[in-house]
Amino acid sequence: MTTSRRQFFGRAAAVSAGVALTSPLEEAVAAPENDSGVVEVAFKVNGERRKLGVDPRVTLLDALRERLQLTGTKKGCDRGQCGACTVHVDDRRVLSCLTLAVTVQGKEVTTIEGIADGGELHSVQRAFIENDGFQCGFCTSGQIMSAVKVVEEREVRTDDQIREAMSGNICRCGAYPNILAAIKQVKES
Repeated sequence: MTTSRRQFFGRAAAVSAGVALTSPLEEAVAAPENDSGVVEVAFKVNGERRKLGVDPRVTLLDALRERLQLTGTKKGCDRGQCGACTVHVDDRRVLSCLTLAVTVQGKEVTTIEGIADGGELHSVQRAFIENDGFQCGFCTSGQIMSAVKVVEEREVRTDDQIREAMSGNICRCGAYPNILAAIKQVKES
């Protein structure tokens, strides 16, 4: 039987797509899957070791909010466009709605609940309060989590650089001038 060029490329594309879709997830899942399809994931959240059994398709956002009751991380757009779900994974800011829970195996996750030092608010949290860097408060946790990393980035100095660094976080109330003032206050202190 002869294979046409169209059939050959169709089969090649199907095989390539299958490999591309399965490889990253298989590499990320270091924990064994049981018969029910649940994957055991062990990681640290706010300094505490946690172990969860999750479906491989569960996002980090849903695992944090629904399984660990860490509801400070907000579900805004659920598409990675608003930044309300920003958390730190291994000291980098990530959008938890776009991050599969299985990919944090062995990593350290910090949420808004974990940035204060005991009863002492983080300097960015204090600055947001002092500068009224929130209105409805829905985006505030994601704004603060991003701002913590912006403050740590020494190359971000000007107002425009701060705005660019924070551009992944949307405030529907328009508290941007106050958010900028809060970040500048912490950077200058």
